[in-house]
Amino acid sequence: MRILTVLLVALLINWASAQNKQLLYGFSEIPQSLLVNPGEETNLERHFGIPLFSQFHINGGSSGVTVYDIFRNDGGDINQRIGQKIFELSENDFFTATQQLEIISFGWRNRKEMYFSAGIYQELDFIAYFPRDLAILAWEGNQNYLDYPFDLEEVSAVADLVNVYHFGINKRVSKKWTLGARVKLYSGILNIKSTGNRGTFTTRVASGDSENIYEHTIENAEVTVNTSGVMDLDEGGASKIIGRAIFSGNLGLGLDLGASYNINDQVTASASLLDIGAIVYSRNNESYEARGSYTLDGIELLFPPLSEGEPAPPYWDDLEDELEAAIPIDTVSSAYTVWRPLKVNAAVSYGFGRLASGQECDCRNMDAGTKWKQEVGLQLFTIKRPNRFQGAATVYYYRRMWEFLSAKLTYTIDSYSYDNLGLGVSALFGRFNFYVMADNMLRYGNIAKAKSVSLQLGLNLKLDQQ
Repeated sequence: MRILTVLLVALLINWASAQNKQLLYGFSEIPQSLLVNPGEETNLERHFGIPLFSQFHINGGSSGVTVYDIFRNDGGDINQRIGQKIFELSENDFFTATQQLEIISFGWRNRKEMYFSAGIYQELDFIAYFPRDLAILAWEGNQNYLDYPFDLEEVSAVADLVNVYHFGINKRVSKKWTLGARVKLYSGILNIKSTGNRGTFTTRVASGDSENIYEHTIENAEVTVNTSGVMDLDEGGASKIIGRAIFSGNLGLGLDLGASYNINDQVTASASLLDIGAIVYSRNNESYEARGSYTLDGIELLFPPLSEGEPAPPYWDDLEDELEAAIPIDTVSSAYTVWRPLKVNAAVSYGFGRLASGQECDCRNMDAGTKWKQEVGLQLFTIKRPNRFQGAATVYYYRRMWEFLSAKLTYTIDSYSYDNLGLGVSALFGRFNFYVMADNMLRYGNIAKAKSVSLQLGLNLKLDQQ
């Protein structure tokens, strides 16, 4: 059991972080900035993302534990470190992961000065809250926790693998306002969801007329695990996933909204709402539901110790039959709906340091406002997760060092740390735009000590840019 716990902790540590893209938000030289704010002010004329190379984004981290906390080589006992962290973490701690791969991306401006952008990208999103009660139960057993109700509600996790087809419109409607919207068609490839569970497990001293010392009670259990596209993977493997990526039949609709407002020549406010939508999983579904209550007498410990290689005692088979009769596990194939993780961005920026003469305006749009060589700002981010909202705050400094090279430095406070320093660079080589961005730069000396790590990069072809 302890080995399994070690593997679980290691897995959760390696698959984790949030969807905040504070380095990309507002970085208007990069076409993909329109994906985090479709109302971003942009001077793009045309762009074409190099297929499979225009955007790659991956995050990893956890809110309460690092790889170094568990696996540091200091001569200590790894079991003691795991046990210590289990008690330090709370049910509010979480592990998340996000990965995005842009398959194709392109955009163009029409004569009415509307900028259209479209494309396809694949996204993996995962979050699991730390089930503290069940981790303690698995690690220590229940002998020292009489009358303590271990809470099944702490089991909360969602994993989603989707393909997204999108089309967006960006329009500067006045000297002050730029508005944008993006319509999305989701194609769900894989999904695992277990949220909103209920029930407790409690060990008590048996009543006076009982022949046994303890009784173990599962009360009002309501546990559901929904899956789609998981059970038949062994029949097709990777080829089946690729086939579903093209068109899975599990479809959904979404909408992104964004806006930018020039308060004056130097101060701009912006905001965006992303992934307002849901996916209906109706194909390749298999869900498991367990509901009921059950009281067991006759076993002093929930996990009686067994010697290595010793078979389980025969009463475990009888116990399993009784438990299944009292709390049956139903397998159903009905459709279910998964809401996309709604994301909200809001920012305010102050520009200063005019560009060199001849670079101060967009000559195709004389209302585009002044371009500034430097910029400082504040960005707020929040995302709706199964149990609660999670947020982050970022201050940043942007500088266009030369006409072909720009950089953005960010300092972020979020659920992972209070010292997240990030750096993003965008370079234009001829007509090719290359960008690379990374978070938690202070931890790169020993990345195992970082609670979150993020990397994104891409390559685009930009045409006829003013």
